[in-house]
Amino acid sequence: MTVTQNIEPGLDVIFPPSNLESDEPPLESSLHLQQMLLLIQCLNWWWRDINKINNYFVGGNMTVYYSPRQIKTKDFRGPDFFLVLDTENRDRNNWVVWEEDGKYPNLIIELLSPSTASTDKGLKKQIYQDIFRTPEYFWFNPQNLEFAGFILFGGTYQPIEPNPQGLLWSQQLNLYLGVHDGKLRYFLPEGQLMLTPEEYGVEATQRAEQQAQLTEAATQRAEQQAQLTEAANQRAEQQTQLAEEATQRAERLAAKLRELNIDPSIV
Repeated sequence: MTVTQNIEPGLDVIFPPSNLESDEPPLESSLHLQQMLLLIQCLNWWWRDINKINNYFVGGNMTVYYSPRQIKTKDFRGPDFFLVLDTENRDRNNWVVWEEDGKYPNLIIELLSPSTASTDKGLKKQIYQDIFRTPEYFWFNPQNLEFAGFILFGGTYQPIEPNPQGLLWSQQLNLYLGVHDGKLRYFLPEGQLMLTPEEYGVEATQRAEQQAQLTEAATQRAEQQAQLTEAANQRAEQQTQLAEEATQRAERLAAKLRELNIDPSIV
């Protein structure tokens, strides 16, 4: 589901130049920074590198410019994380709505902190609902793990109900969002945790090591079986040799008895 808010400026509106810089303050803490980077890295890896999806833009702690008044007053700061679908995947310093075919974010995630929580839950939520008309809005507190999500329905944000695992479904991502090990993470439609590239590499290494161990164990079993087979063959050869020697002794004895005119069959 893609929702686009188009801008139709009046004749007297002069839009600012396009070389606008992002006007965002640093994130509240290292936890907030790590969380933002985790969301961006994982989505880029899953969509662009794994599934070869390129018609999207994901931004973090970046200003969304949507009106000339905003630029003059600087009374609004951009989302901690946002996603725009059906757009060119290229580097940007900010998101300027009137230069992006009127597109607003399809999904926004705010990372709550003591200094921003009231704004994120109040003013920003209202702006994302009424001005941006962003289809999905989530917030997450990296410190106390508070997590909630909303979907735009009939022009109003409605809470997204969690599934039995406590995960919230995102139609825009076609993925679940949920808390795992103190972090907000993506989950696949089947409910499995989406691994980070590093986690995937560790898991791939572990799988390779396990496969190598299984191969080594199979090789050892094959060698042991070969040794057992060789030992069995040697025993069989020894038995054959003993039988041949016994036959030869019996034949020599029978010949000796016949020389003495004794019938070997009655001895």
